[in-house]
Amino acid sequence: MLKIKNIVKDFSNITAVNNISFKVPQGAVYGLLGPNGAGKTTIIRMIMNIIQPDSGEILIDDKTSLEGNKLNIGYLPEERGLYQKSKIRETIIYFATLQGLSHNLASERTDYWLSRFNLTQNKDSKISELSKGNQQKVQFIITVISEPKLMILDEPFSGLDPVNQKLLKTILNEYKNKNTTIIFSTHQMEQVENMCDSICLINNGKVIKEGNLNQIKDEYGKNIIEVEFEESEKKLPKNILIDQETLQNTIRGKLPNSIKINEMIKKLTSEYNIKGFSYLKPKLEQIFLNLVEEGKNE
Repeated sequence: MLKIKNIVKDFSNITAVNNISFKVPQGAVYGLLGPNGAGKTTIIRMIMNIIQPDSGEILIDDKTSLEGNKLNIGYLPEERGLYQKSKIRETIIYFATLQGLSHNLASERTDYWLSRFNLTQNKDSKISELSKGNQQKVQFIITVISEPKLMILDEPFSGLDPVNQKLLKTILNEYKNKNTTIIFSTHQMEQVENMCDSICLINNGKVIKEGNLNQIKDEYGKNIIEVEFEESEKKLPKNILIDQETLQNTIRGKLPNSIKINEMIKKLTSEYNIKGFSYLKPKLEQIFLNLVEEGKNE
């Protein structure tokens, strides 16, 4: 669905995007992740043809331009671009017709989505009268109303409370089941951690890790162990686990390179009363922090 090939974008003396490449297959949920200022929004604006890369190539369905694909792409920008004095229903219908829908179809879908997001009672209110979260709902409706094949969502959970975050995730899973390609751009890695098939971690305009999410977690979680004891155990020797964290009857730490997992199990079961142990997959945030630290030491 999307191919990014060696794109570069400079602004004055700053390289915002530095030779980035990645591919997003049809039907994937792909996380474009990193801290504020990493270059995520610049990449999205180049994908959407808002700005042009200085070099490199962007292909959507093997085409280099978005012209003619307006019905196939839904874009939720980070900054709100709604007309504050316009009424909600009229605004959504207007944007839907810009995307190629007939007025009747736009009206029908608008009423469905207003109901889905519990905004029907506000349909004649002005955008300016809505809360930040409800404005985000309206922008999301505009993004999905044309039933796009590709969705690009820049900080989609911004301003939403936990209930509406859950609703948004439910809707996105529905689109995933329809084989819609979804790209998330966010610095809130925990929000999309359970939804993404693959990720691209970006820092300072460069890719620091890209690939299948589960494989990346396996790669960085092989030596992280959690041991649960029958009773409180303050600490284990460092030759069993290092960097230990203790929570009640549980100790978490790293398996030293000098000890094999079978040796650890044998030692634990012979010397301690344990209820169980498990490998842990690290959080994306921790993986990212580790990769950034590794980059500083290179």
